[in-house]
Amino acid sequence: MKRVCSSLHSLMWCHWAMLRKRGSLILCGAFLFVAWNALLLLFLWGRPPIGRLGEGGGAEPGGREEWGMGKGKAGGSNLAGEVIRLAEEVESELETQKKLLKQIQSHRSLWEQQKEKKGPEQLKQDENQRAQPPQVPQKPNSAEHQNPQPHKPNQQVTSPQPKQKPNAEEENNELPAENKGGPSESNPQPVIPILVIACDRVTVRRSLDKLIQYRPSPALYPIIVSQDCGHAETARVIGSYGSQVMHISQPDLSDIPVRPEHRKFQGYYKIARHYHWALNQVFSRLGHSTVVIVEDDLEVAPDFFEYFRALHPVLRSDPTLWCISAWNDNGRDGSVDPGRADLLYRTDFFPGLGWMLLKEMWDELEPKWPKAFWDDWMRQPEQRRDRSCVRPEISRTITFGRKGVSLGQFFDQYLRYIKLNTEFVPFTKRDLSYLVRERYNENFIKEVYGAPQVKLEEVHGGSLKGAGPFRVQYSSRDSFKVLARSLGVMDDLKSGVPRAGYRGVVSFMSRGRRIYLAPPEGWTHYDTSWS
Repeated sequence: MKRVCSSLHSLMWCHWAMLRKRGSLILCGAFLFVAWNALLLLFLWGRPPIGRLGEGGGAEPGGREEWGMGKGKAGGSNLAGEVIRLAEEVESELETQKKLLKQIQSHRSLWEQQKEKKGPEQLKQDENQRAQPPQVPQKPNSAEHQNPQPHKPNQQVTSPQPKQKPNAEEENNELPAENKGGPSESNPQPVIPILVIACDRVTVRRSLDKLIQYRPSPALYPIIVSQDCGHAETARVIGSYGSQVMHISQPDLSDIPVRPEHRKFQGYYKIARHYHWALNQVFSRLGHSTVVIVEDDLEVAPDFFEYFRALHPVLRSDPTLWCISAWNDNGRDGSVDPGRADLLYRTDFFPGLGWMLLKEMWDELEPKWPKAFWDDWMRQPEQRRDRSCVRPEISRTITFGRKGVSLGQFFDQYLRYIKLNTEFVPFTKRDLSYLVRERYNENFIKEVYGAPQVKLEEVHGGSLKGAGPFRVQYSSRDSFKVLARSLGVMDDLKSGVPRAGYRGVVSFMSRGRRIYLAPPEGWTHYDTSWS
């Protein structure tokens, strides 16, 4: 009996060591399997003899009388019952071991991922903890258990592992309602979450890989992937990133009732619904005060996070700005100055494609959010209200998604040629006060209308003298379109505003010289009939 107790003690210690020391899972599992069977054999050897099999009857092997299934002699019946009981016990214990080994194997990959995330100091700390004897868990105080301390903002919380991952609906219902937006004593820098709008592109991996690669701090830049469409393969790709991203799912996947002539635009209605839901999650449920929105077909530049970090206080302090965008609509290679990656502009055109939004602005837009075509809705005068965005000379995002609800509109002609910045610009160390409207307007008007006016033929003919800049003037909607097409910039207008335009002026490079495509001096407002 002492040997049995000793073996049981060894077995329990091995079981505890196995759970505490994840690096020896397979070895300990094998040892557990062998030790348990050895214990069973030892138990059988230690029992008093009960006679030889077959003494109680003369039935053939396998017969009902031999195994006590019939009404034979008392001795035969007792012997057969004992053998059956022992066999059932052995079978039960073997099944338990099998389940335990399967459980160990199922959690092995999760433990390995956690081990890879820990640095050398954390691994050393874990080793020291494993060297200590196991602690007996204390029963929680009833008052503390009923009234747990609230979670503090910006405080890192680790969940016990392994834990079964909830489904999308459960995960949505368990989002923490924390105020993570503003600075605090423990974290002087504001948290700027990145919201990735996803649907059914498995190539979202390309976008997430770059975001994670360039992200300087997971705490300051949490990545939230909001998925619509319910596409299982895309969900698996997103889920493969584990705790590196937060994966939330749009619960309403139903079709939206639309007018018959808008049936072909069903996708645009669903996108607008998804944006509305996802932004409410970020601002209302997660409690953030700022967000940078990207889509699942965007790749970011190395200084993407630096760019938005530096411009965040500019957006907060200037009421004449309503967004910061990483995109230049005319940012094709050859149309931008490759030596001025630090150059920033104000623009009256809402660019999108990687843009920062404040909660205060969302509070203004959310009650009247459109049912479809949300980006063109943002460009209407009623929403823009004479406010501008900031955009870079060289884009901090590029799009690789040719196919989508827009069916590749502009992609082959313009978007595929957009130049992505590769030079890291330390914007947080630059003085960006020149972007304030009064100061910017003064310098901008002087620069544009102080440049000599030239004709289109001079630009194309190479007869311009000097480094520039030069000004090409348009006077009507049609003349703008003709000149824009000829000069290689986008010619469409939204609510009368040209892409990348500011005060009607579009700035770009042509043949190595700065060109301003501009209205006559004295411009006052956009003509919405030009759209």
